[in-house]
Amino acid sequence: MIARLRYCLCAAPLLFALVVSAAHALTPAELEPLAGDDFEEKSAAIDKLVAMHDPASLAVLNALADNRALAGTSAQVLIQDSDDADHARDAITGKTVTIGDAQPITLNNLLRSKVSGALAGLRLASPDPQARRAAIEALLANPDPSMKPLIDSARAKETDPALKRRLDTLWAMTALSDRDAAKRLEAATLVAARRDPDMYALLRPLVAKEADGTFAEPDARVREAAQKGIDALDSMARESRIAGTVFAGISLGSVLLLAALGLAITYGVIGVINMAHGEFLMIGAYATYLVQNLFQRYAPGAFDWYPLVAVPAAFLAAAAVGIVIERLVIRHLYGRPLETLLTTFGVSLVLMQATRSIFGAQNVQVANPHWMTGGVALFPDLILPYNRLTILAFSLAVIAIAWAVLTRTRLGLFVRAVTQNRSMAACVGIKTALIDSYAFAFGAGIAGLGGCALSQIGNVGPDLGQSYIVDSFMAVVLGGVGQLAGTVLGSFGLGLLAKAIEPFSGPVLAKIAVLVLIVLFIQKRPQGLFALKGRSA
Repeated sequence: MIARLRYCLCAAPLLFALVVSAAHALTPAELEPLAGDDFEEKSAAIDKLVAMHDPASLAVLNALADNRALAGTSAQVLIQDSDDADHARDAITGKTVTIGDAQPITLNNLLRSKVSGALAGLRLASPDPQARRAAIEALLANPDPSMKPLIDSARAKETDPALKRRLDTLWAMTALSDRDAAKRLEAATLVAARRDPDMYALLRPLVAKEADGTFAEPDARVREAAQKGIDALDSMARESRIAGTVFAGISLGSVLLLAALGLAITYGVIGVINMAHGEFLMIGAYATYLVQNLFQRYAPGAFDWYPLVAVPAAFLAAAAVGIVIERLVIRHLYGRPLETLLTTFGVSLVLMQATRSIFGAQNVQVANPHWMTGGVALFPDLILPYNRLTILAFSLAVIAIAWAVLTRTRLGLFVRAVTQNRSMAACVGIKTALIDSYAFAFGAGIAGLGGCALSQIGNVGPDLGQSYIVDSFMAVVLGGVGQLAGTVLGSFGLGLLAKAIEPFSGPVLAKIAVLVLIVLFIQKRPQGLFALKGRSA
C-alpha cells in the first residue's frame, strides 16, 4: 500500500503543474479519446480535463460522473440533459444536436473513481463552504494521493477553522507516503491526534515489519508518532467498550425496573406470585400502539407528542385489566400460593390468546417520535440512542412517582400498613381487601408504563411480557420483597451483571450465570438486599 501511494505521489507534481497552467478552450482532439475504447487514453484525457479547470471541462467531468456523456459520430462527445431523452449538447460548441446513434461513454471502476476524486478535488476551491465541506468529506472517505497538490493549495487558502482542521487531516492521510520524513512525521502526528478508529488502518503499516525484519517506515520518529497514535486508539477502544457495557447494563436495568416495580408492589402487599404480570407490559405496549394509530389518522401534525397521551393510556388500560383480574380471580385465592401461581399462569395464556385474536399473531411496530430518534456520540464508535436515554429518564421518573405515592399519600400509608401487618391494619379500620385491589391496580398500571417504554425500543407482540417476567422476579427477590430501593438496586444490578458477562459467554450463558449467582446470594441472605420490616417479615 505504501509503495502504491509513493508511486501516485510521483505523478502528483505533473498534475500540479497542469492545474496551475493557463486554461484553454476544449478541442476535439482532447475529447476524442473519451469516445474510444482505450482506457489508458481515456485516463490521460481525464487528466487533461482536470488540468484545464474551466466550465467546459467541468461540465464534461460532471457528465462522465452522472453517466450523461455520449460518444457521437466522428468521435464527437455529447452531454445529455436529464430532462431530454432525444437531444444532447455538443461538449465543445454547446449546440443542441439529435442523439441518434450516440452511445454512452463507458468507464471502468478505476476511471469512475478517478473522475469522482477529481471532481471532489476541484470542488475544494469552490467559493461555497458547503461545496468545500462535501468535497473534503468525499476525499476523506476515499483519499486519493494524486489529489495532494490540490489539497495543498486548498489548505493554504482555507479560512474556515473547521474546514481547515478537516483539510489538515485529509492532507495528513495523503502525506503519509511523502518522500520527506518531516512531512510524514507531521502527517502521522495529525492522524494520531484525530483519534478516529478509521485511522487505525493508516497508522498500522507505519509500524509494521517487512519479511526481512526491517520496518516499512525507515524513520524512527515517524514510527514512534504512529505507535503513540495506535496506543491512544487502543485505549479509546477500551474506554468505549467499558462505557458501552455500562450503558447497555443501565439500559437493561431501566427496562427491568419498570417491569419489576409493579411486581414488587403486588408481591409485597398481597403476597401473590402473579405469573400474568408480564401481560400487563403487553397491554401497555398495545395501548401505546392504538394511541399511535389514532394520532396517525386524526392528528398527524401532532404525532411527535403522542407519547404524552400514550403514557396515561397505557397506565389506565393495564390498571383496569389488573382490577378485573384481582376482583374476579386473585382475591379468591389469597393464602393459596400454588393455586394462585397456576391460575395466574392460565390468565396469562388467556390474555395472550385474546391479544392474538384482536391484533393478530404478528408483531406490530410502534414508531418513535422525531425527538427520540438519533443519539449522542460519546465515542466515535459508541452512540447512546435517544430512545434508550428517554426510557432511563422515564424509569427514574416512575420510581419517583411510585415513591411519592407510597410515602406521601394516604393510600401509600395504608399500603405500607397492610404490607407490614395485615391483621393489625384490619383492626384499626383499614379495608384490606380494597387496599389489595388498589395496590394490584397500581402495580399493574406501572407495568403498563413499562410496556409503553418497551414499545419504543422494539416491536410489540403477544409474547412481549414473557421475555421479562423471570428477570422481574429475580430483581424483586434480589432486592427484597416489597422494597422499592431494593427493586431499583436489584434491577440495575442484574442489568449491569448480565451485560458484563455477555461479552465472555454470550447472552444465554450470561443469564444462567446470573441465576446461579442469585441463588448463591439468596442462600446467604434470604431476605434480599433490603429486609422487610414488620411482623409479616
